[in-house]
Amino acid sequence: MVCLGNICRSPLAEGILKSKLFRANVIIESAGTGAYHINERPDVRSINIAKINGIDISGQRARKFSLKDFDEFDLIYVMDSSNYRDVIKMAKNEEDRKKVKMILNEVFPNENLDVPDPYVGGDFGFKSVYNMLDEACDIIAKKINSNE
Repeated sequence: MVCLGNICRSPLAEGILKSKLFRANVIIESAGTGAYHINERPDVRSINIAKINGIDISGQRARKFSLKDFDEFDLIYVMDSSNYRDVIKMAKNEEDRKKVKMILNEVFPNENLDVPDPYVGGDFGFKSVYNMLDEACDIIAKKINSNE
């Protein structure tokens, strides 16, 4: 799960997807395309909306997306078109590029819709983003859980 700073959207997506999986052998992590918040906890508003929904993301720490992520992960979900471009630029080959997906394409195939960055907004933006990611993660989890 990748967003810009790895403190709002991608930590939520990581926590939501982890909460929906039955398989223990699946690794889900989040990262940011920017290095603005390395080692910081998620934004308190992300922590709060996750907590309201029974998910604890307070132990996560921000990190920057790196080349090794292409080797370590089968799928790389990005939150918006800017993140998509940044991650695709880092891809070493076509195999890497095929791993990168816009997360809302799970709900709205081929529409390439962005998950809005709620950082500058109020609490409502975080609730809205949570709901978007929850719906996308339901679909992703069903795919993963059905491959047991």
